[in-house]
Amino acid sequence: MTQRPSDIRIRKQSRLLQLDYDDGTRFELPFEFLRVWSPSAEVRGHGAGSGTLQTGKKDVVVTGADMVGNYALKLNFSDGHDSGLFTWDYLWDLGQNQQAYWQDYLQRLEASGGSREAGGPQLFGGPQGG
Repeated sequence: MTQRPSDIRIRKQSRLLQLDYDDGTRFELPFEFLRVWSPSAEVRGHGAGSGTLQTGKKDVVVTGADMVGNYALKLNFSDGHDSGLFTWDYLWDLGQNQQAYWQDYLQRLEASGGSREAGGPQLFGGPQGG
C-alpha cells in the first residue's frame, strides 16, 4: 500500500526534507542523503551495477520541488541535478531504511577513496552497488 505524505516541507536552514504522514510518522531526510540516493539513471544506472557513486554532495541544497501527478516528487538540487522522480513508495523506503542506506553509502565512499566534501577526491564511473 502506497504511503503518501500528508505534508511536505523543504527546510532549507536544516537542509532537510520533512515528510509527515497521517499515521503520525515523520521522516526528516537530509538533502545530501536524497541527492546520493536519487532514483535517477545518472545515479542508479540503467541496469544492475551500472550506477555512479555520488561524491562531493555534503553541501548540496534542494532548490525546488514539483509534484508529478499523484505519485511522485521531483526534486531540484543546487548542483543542477533534477532528473530523479522520488515516488511516494521510494520516499517511504528511504525514510524507513535511512540509517542502513546511509551506512552503506559511507562504507562505499570510504572503500572507493571518495569524499563527501565538494573539494575532496571525486570519482568518475564505477559501480554504485545496492
